[in-house]
Amino acid sequence: MISSDQVGPHSSQSVPEQTLPVPPAARIAGAEERQITIDGVSWRYLRAGSGPPLILVHGLMGFSWSWRFNMQPLSQYFTLYAPDLPGCGFSQRSDSLPGSLQSDAEALLKFADHLGIDQFDLLGTSRGGGVTIILAGLLAQRGMQRRIRRMILSAPINPWSKFGQLRARWLATAVGRLWTIHGAPRMPFLINKYFRNLYADVSRITQGSVEGYRAGFGPPGTFHQLARMMRVWHQDLKQIETALPLVGQLPVLLLWGDRDSAVYPSSGYELHKRLRNSAVLMMKGVGHLPYEEVPDDFNRIICEFFLRHSPRTPLEIAQPSGASKPVESAARRAETGVLPSNIAG
Repeated sequence: MISSDQVGPHSSQSVPEQTLPVPPAARIAGAEERQITIDGVSWRYLRAGSGPPLILVHGLMGFSWSWRFNMQPLSQYFTLYAPDLPGCGFSQRSDSLPGSLQSDAEALLKFADHLGIDQFDLLGTSRGGGVTIILAGLLAQRGMQRRIRRMILSAPINPWSKFGQLRARWLATAVGRLWTIHGAPRMPFLINKYFRNLYADVSRITQGSVEGYRAGFGPPGTFHQLARMMRVWHQDLKQIETALPLVGQLPVLLLWGDRDSAVYPSSGYELHKRLRNSAVLMMKGVGHLPYEEVPDDFNRIICEFFLRHSPRTPLEIAQPSGASKPVESAARRAETGVLPSNIAG
């Protein structure tokens, strides 16, 4: 059952006829299914846990299903919000959706406003990492960067990773758009191949994983939205580069698998040069989806960075001892021993 939120200044009634049915293969146990309507577009999102708000932003060809191994463990320490971005997963498709990082970042900000979330942590992966960077830049431009406490970028798309850029240019052409809309849906095996290539070790792919992702391609209009994303892909990469200087003092963790074949690990160091308050962490023997491939390690890293402020970022290291403190609620949890021993500081 999907509930409708009536919280926040942008609240609106849900539109039942726009609700997309979610098959069992795409549901996550322990996460509450919710629906909201923003600017006339119906969103589906998952909510779980209590604690400081953490918004999870999925990548290209993904949706909230990507976080199936993270929702329950992290819900012990955070209030988690995992939206299906507009046009993705089981959120509404619409020809009015531009499919750009800018539009998704603006929409994500309205999502937070709608739910009355003032300050939050952000975790974005792949294209969702690009959305996260643009959102941080938007808030900085508007003098509201304080709304993001800390940010983790898991292999975010960026201009310095050249893999797939020629293919993206072709998909942006009229012929490429026709193939995406009419050809790709006739080749379901491509989803399986695409997904397997994102793992360093395919033996780690759990039963039902591919079926869950396939379910997200079921709603009509999915491949039209994918074509819109491809049409603006290179403009989006340029916008990421433009947004980086705006991020400024925001503490950022750049997280990568060292066997990532989708977004090259070397590009993480290029981002690190441009994000002056960032730290880099490479996970050995891991591909593009560390939150799926090694979820226990991934969840530990998330807790350490957001709750323990570890690893410390350059500006935190430069601060006087004790100047950088975890959020109050997280500190209380640490003091009472709620955090597992393997992430103790």
